[in-house]
Amino acid sequence: MTADADPLTPAAAAALREPNRLDWCVRVRKNGPDLAWVDRWHSADCPHPHVIDHQCNAPPATRQRRTRKPPAAPEGQLTLDA
Repeated sequence: MTADADPLTPAAAAALREPNRLDWCVRVRKNGPDLAWVDRWHSADCPHPHVIDHQCNAPPATRQRRTRKPPAAPEGQLTLDA
């Protein structure tokens, strides 16, 4: 999952939400950031910053050779591997 790095208020993130573009609550844990998907049970007055799935407007990337090292996220984006 790749999200824009700019923190948003919960209301601003919800305004950008689309069927295939989710918003996430960012909580900082001792091991680093933890993203929680914002669902209908998520508190409307959540005190944590939120981020939104990145929506790329760039042309599709060309096929690159396989490598074990994951690609670095472009400036202004966060990438978390599952």
